[in-house]
Amino acid sequence: MPKDVHVSKTVDIPEGVDVTIEGNKVTVTGPKGTLTREMPRVKGVFMRKEDGKVIVEAYFADSKKRAMVGTIAAHIRNMITGVTKGYRYKLKVIYSHFPINLKVEGDKLIISNFLGEKAPRIAKILPGAKVTVKGSDVIVEGIDIEVVGQTAANIEMATKITDRDRRKFMDGIYIYEKEVIEQ
Repeated sequence: MPKDVHVSKTVDIPEGVDVTIEGNKVTVTGPKGTLTREMPRVKGVFMRKEDGKVIVEAYFADSKKRAMVGTIAAHIRNMITGVTKGYRYKLKVIYSHFPINLKVEGDKLIISNFLGEKAPRIAKILPGAKVTVKGSDVIVEGIDIEVVGQTAANIEMATKITDRDRRKFMDGIYIYEKEVIEQ
């Protein structure tokens, strides 16, 4: 007999936030916007909304179902935080050899003069993320934690150095802070 026959996680829905569950599709609406996500479909894992809470549960749960209950609950919690507060990633521009020039154009961040290269490097900005350049800081903001995190990773990876000694050439753009916007 398994040690936990029934596993459930509860996510509280704050005031001003609406959660809709249709099958495995979850839509969260709040003051900052709306997020929709198709949750992984695992047989035996169920979601329901009840008394201002979202309950994710599984019966006769093995380790995979227990893990999915926690994962789905965490995704819903992140969506609620996103539509109420939002997410912000801060990146720092570091250079010691050639000054790096940054410019946001549409859905791209153009990084020019990186290590004195003639061709600019381009980082993709995903829809839903807002990128601003303030001096030597690059700030990525949005309501979807995955979009904000992936955009910050795209910017960091665009300046990855592969063919030089990393101890001498530390030039690049690096994530130094991840935060929930408290406003």
